[in-house]
Amino acid sequence: MKLGIIGLPNVGKSTLFNSLTKAGAESANYPFCTIDPNVGVVAVPDERLELLGNMYHSKKVTPAVIEFVDIAGLVKGASKGEGLGNQFLSNIREVDAIVHVVRCFEDGNVVHVDGSVNPLRDIETINFELIFSDLEVLERRLAKVVKAARMDKAAAKEQAFLERIKAHLESGKQAKTMEITDEDELAFMREYNFLTWKPVIYGANVSEDDLADDGASNTKVAEVRRFAEGEKSEVFVICAQIEQEISELDDDEKAMFLEDLGLKESGLEKLVRASYSLLGLMSFLTAGEDETRAWTIRIGTKAPQAAGKIHSDFERGFIKAEVVNYKNLLEHGSLAAAREKGLVGIEGKDYVVQDGDVILFRFNV
Repeated sequence: MKLGIIGLPNVGKSTLFNSLTKAGAESANYPFCTIDPNVGVVAVPDERLELLGNMYHSKKVTPAVIEFVDIAGLVKGASKGEGLGNQFLSNIREVDAIVHVVRCFEDGNVVHVDGSVNPLRDIETINFELIFSDLEVLERRLAKVVKAARMDKAAAKEQAFLERIKAHLESGKQAKTMEITDEDELAFMREYNFLTWKPVIYGANVSEDDLADDGASNTKVAEVRRFAEGEKSEVFVICAQIEQEISELDDDEKAMFLEDLGLKESGLEKLVRASYSLLGLMSFLTAGEDETRAWTIRIGTKAPQAAGKIHSDFERGFIKAEVVNYKNLLEHGSLAAAREKGLVGIEGKDYVVQDGDVILFRFNV
């Protein structure tokens, strides 16, 4: 899974990126300190892996990972070359979802690029830049398609669709709010990779005081949540400064620090939960002496396709899957013991994999 982090300058975007990835992107109290896109790979926290790894005495424990791409703070007019311009938007065209960090805290020592804290205005500013960027991509595509459309019915259909999208974007609406009428249009839309087609997770960056109640008493967070609900986006509340402090601690210290703050989970865990929910993802597990590992798949994936995540031969030669829930496996201490209790299912090609399944695939190529 690949997530792109965007936001206005000085909203806590790079501070959050640093804390999530410990990659050390420069973070300072002035716009455009992040000049090149920063990329960091983060392990998805999953306590099931450690427990299973200990049970099997696994030589290696491999979590699922998320790749984060952090780009320079955007400003009004970025798509026309203001600030550092539109060049950075191309760096997030390939991400699965966008994490839009929005400032919901007051701090006179941290300047806001527009002079005041107003999260909905900030969201609108960024959204317009994404729309303008998509229009540039659309215009280039349209120029190619128009030539082919004179002789090709498929190209003519695409031209009509592109012109409909253009009118939609020019009215200030995002691509994802447009009505798609058939599978061809859906295929076109996926191919274009528009930024405003991508799912969005809003990171409401608050002060430490607003963390304990998950931003419930912060009116700016409430505004962001209402806005996100209207466009079917996710919201997670973070304090980027606290996240940076947490990132310097080991696991035991981290647990104590979170407890002292009255928190059950870190910002990374909140973000993982929000992104998995938004993208319809989950994890199944494989476990053994050599390796215990988490594999990320879409909810609703059937056993052969899940096997294909491990290796294409597993899917091609799929015979069956031995499946046990990780809780049952841990409770009984071994696959053999769980099997004796009738807790291991022998599943075929139509089995829909569930979150937390521990699977042993049988295949023959």
